[in-house]
Amino acid sequence: MTNPTSALLVKPIHLVPSAARLTSPLAQHLRKALRGDVLFDAASRGRYSTDASIYQITPIGVVVPRDQDDLRIALEIARSEKIPLLARGAGTSQCGQTVGEALVIDTSKWLNNIVAFDADARTVTVEPGVVLDHLNAWLKPHGLWFPVDVSTAAQCTIGGMAGNNSCGSRSIEYGNMVHNVEAIDAILADGSEARFASLREAPQGARLQQIVEGVKRIAERERDEIVERIPKVLRRVAGYNIDVFDCQNPRAYTDDGIANLAHLLVGSEGTLAFSRQLTLKLAPLPTHKTLGVVNFPTFWQSMDLTQHIVKLKPVAVELVDRTMIDLAMSNPAFRPVIEKALVGEPQAILLVEFAGENRDQQLASLKQLTELMADLGLPDSVVEMPAASEQKALWEVRKAGLNIMMSMKGDGKPVSFIEDCAVPLEHLAEYTSRLTEVFHRNGTEGTWYAHASVGTLHVRPILDMRRDGAVKMRAIAEEAAALVREYKGAYSGEHGDGLCRGEWVAWQYGPRLNQAFTEIKALFDPDNRFNPDKIVRPPKMDDARNFRFAPGYKAQRIDTALDWSAWNVDRDPRTGQETLPGSGNDLSGGLAKAVEMCNNNGHCRKFDAGTMCPSYRVTKDEQHVTRGRANTLRLAISGQLGEAGLASDDVKDTLDLCVSCKGCKRDCPTGVDMAKFKIEARAARVKRHGLRLRDRLVAFMPRYAATASRVPGLMALADNVPVLSAWFKRSVGFAPERTLPRFKKSFLSDAATAKPPQGSALKEVLLFVDTFNNNMEPENARAAQQVLEAAGYTVHFNTRQGERPVCCGRTFLAAGLVDEAKQEARRMLDLFKPFVERGVPIVGLEPSCLLSLRDEFLHYGFGEEAQRLSKQAFLFEEFLVREEKAGRLQLALKPLAKEQALVHGHCHQKAFDAFTPVQTVLNWIPELKVSTVESSCCGMAGSFGYEAEHYATSQAMAELSLLPAVRKIDGNTVMVADGTSCRHQIHDGAGVDAIHVARVLAMALQ
Repeated sequence: MTNPTSALLVKPIHLVPSAARLTSPLAQHLRKALRGDVLFDAASRGRYSTDASIYQITPIGVVVPRDQDDLRIALEIARSEKIPLLARGAGTSQCGQTVGEALVIDTSKWLNNIVAFDADARTVTVEPGVVLDHLNAWLKPHGLWFPVDVSTAAQCTIGGMAGNNSCGSRSIEYGNMVHNVEAIDAILADGSEARFASLREAPQGARLQQIVEGVKRIAERERDEIVERIPKVLRRVAGYNIDVFDCQNPRAYTDDGIANLAHLLVGSEGTLAFSRQLTLKLAPLPTHKTLGVVNFPTFWQSMDLTQHIVKLKPVAVELVDRTMIDLAMSNPAFRPVIEKALVGEPQAILLVEFAGENRDQQLASLKQLTELMADLGLPDSVVEMPAASEQKALWEVRKAGLNIMMSMKGDGKPVSFIEDCAVPLEHLAEYTSRLTEVFHRNGTEGTWYAHASVGTLHVRPILDMRRDGAVKMRAIAEEAAALVREYKGAYSGEHGDGLCRGEWVAWQYGPRLNQAFTEIKALFDPDNRFNPDKIVRPPKMDDARNFRFAPGYKAQRIDTALDWSAWNVDRDPRTGQETLPGSGNDLSGGLAKAVEMCNNNGHCRKFDAGTMCPSYRVTKDEQHVTRGRANTLRLAISGQLGEAGLASDDVKDTLDLCVSCKGCKRDCPTGVDMAKFKIEARAARVKRHGLRLRDRLVAFMPRYAATASRVPGLMALADNVPVLSAWFKRSVGFAPERTLPRFKKSFLSDAATAKPPQGSALKEVLLFVDTFNNNMEPENARAAQQVLEAAGYTVHFNTRQGERPVCCGRTFLAAGLVDEAKQEARRMLDLFKPFVERGVPIVGLEPSCLLSLRDEFLHYGFGEEAQRLSKQAFLFEEFLVREEKAGRLQLALKPLAKEQALVHGHCHQKAFDAFTPVQTVLNWIPELKVSTVESSCCGMAGSFGYEAEHYATSQAMAELSLLPAVRKIDGNTVMVADGTSCRHQIHDGAGVDAIHVARVLAMALQ
């Protein structure tokens, strides 16, 4: 047995919350006793008042324990103060399990260690805050995995999965969470600790023995009722697993006929005890996987024939209906993937996966699937996908389909409340057909997807909870429940009870078992302090007091700086068509609706090397994740954080570490664009409080850069003379560790007066040289000019004789000076208009500047002018790749002195899918081996990394993956980065000079 320490390679930096906000005696008591975070301010409580459900209940406060001792102390203080407790991991529960009027204990930040691992026994012991994907990444080198593969694996925690009795796509093979937990070490309501495990060993401790004997008596008393009432389906997670002692029942949760007490806690939603650590059963990683995609001409057939397909013993049978297919077909990235899986125009497809060690056996099973479908009247309906790459791509489409559906604009949203009813497979087709009729009678529609293999299909009717949504929700739930009972299924089949299905526990199990659950709760928690109002004595599912968007919910009227009218829409729930398109600059609803697109699914809490939320990756604070920020904005806009609204200190604090990387714009399933929200919030803040000197120095750089570039030696004194440098940085608030940017002679000062090179009139290009590349790194502009002219293009520039060069206004946007940014945009539109009219491409070097033309310019209210400009705006390498594909590019390149190139992508390149062209053009250089750094934001982010209060966070972001990768390169490698900030961060952090791709190509010119 090994004794590892942590599932994470990088621990979060610790930002101490403000003590000034700890006004209550309980908060002060906790703060004095704990090393972790104690959060009692309105904004923090508001952020923890929601999860991925439709509910919102403000907690008493939040504790984020630093370690197990912190956890014990926090629970003891809560016990002594008689305060209710609520355990929380990633907060991804869809039914409201992790919201309530209690002291929230967040285990996700610090309690995420892998405690013990036994490869021979195939077990691992973890703390409750470990994320599933992190655990499986840690286990992969050992050839093992934890096989409860839920769709939220990138962010959900093991503790939360145990609390909800999670399942996953492959439960037909591996079972639910309850089948894969071996033991749980827990803290009981009286403060004592107990180990819940197999009854092969006698329970230790008087309190645990008392509980076990009590539950046994209840189970024996209700044996007949258990047999009669508990559904005979795999997916059943309602109430408590009272059948844990029913060892004669083959469906009971037992270990080889012996009861396991841990199974009593699984699915209890934190109402019985607080899980301190969990021991899990592991499975061998499948050596091979094979996928068969079955195409069905009708949805009914896909549901009706699933019962025959599962007899082939696949590990997964997942449904994608026609709506999901159409959504994938409308996405350029997904279209080629889904097209490979289709035969004609099916109304549904089933993804049937076989997995294991024997490749030949899987191929034989795939052949049997083809033969079976032919026997069932659907010859040639199976698309075989034995290749791992094709399988992975299609599974990604299956996951993304739900995300696209959840990105629906308007007040009507797909609502989760009957999405995991489970029925026996022989009734699946009839059940789905009849439930669709229920939707239609209530004026709505639903899209079906997910776990056909076990009769649990997810469906979310589109409802407007601000208007008549609650009434329709009740009506649909009642009819759905009746259908489930008729087919002897389970009303709660995967996502738990919480607030939206708690009241249905009594309906599902009857008064006697419901009373038994009440007695079990009292045995464990006589004072009803652990997650009260869940499972036992829950509120009504449609109690409007608990809704996030209750009837009467209203956002404040806001005079917005940007145009949000595109979000001011509504949709017909039956057709999905927009019914109330917005127009002009919306002053209230558009911004609010854009913020409300966040559905709290927690996808932004992932930790892979993608672009999403670098500040959260280094702090692990809910305040600094996209979801937490969106919730703070929603609370502010709706007046729940005071009259200051967007200009409030709470909004300022939660956006403080946002680096405007636009990772959320790309990676968020619902398209939340926090960088754009930050511009709006900064504008409101500036209007109320004005700007500091430091902000003005950065914001107005485009206005004084030309002057500074004429006296570069004088400007360099601020960095060259130690005493002067220290004084200047301290006085304006720059980090003393930073080197300041150096001004050089302006590139455009010469280019503006030079005659354009001779070339074909059909091969013109306007090189947009931004403020940074013009005045600080003019060598990049010269290199770009050389490359374009070598390729035969006539190069124009963004300047007129006697005028200041045009600028994108990015520095003004970062400071919240939107009016000044609009002025710069207006100047650019006017100067570029003749070029745009004759179709001349606009080519830029700095990603954040050029891509402003394709993003922020479209939200200034300039209409068609901005749209036309955006369609002709390209990054330097994007333009070259476009021209090469069109056969217009003639560029002769020779090998470099260096044989390798390591490339770091700018955040905005990644967010706008514009990073691949960098790699493409570098691969044109003969004999150059190109590799990329798997990183998110470099951490510099304009002026962010220069600011003294942000220096540590900036460095932590860079140290996640960028700087360690750069430090490994040798003298035979050229470091490439298109972003000015990125190059500066690499220089300061690793002592390496990175260069723009234009310079690399220029060096390779023959």
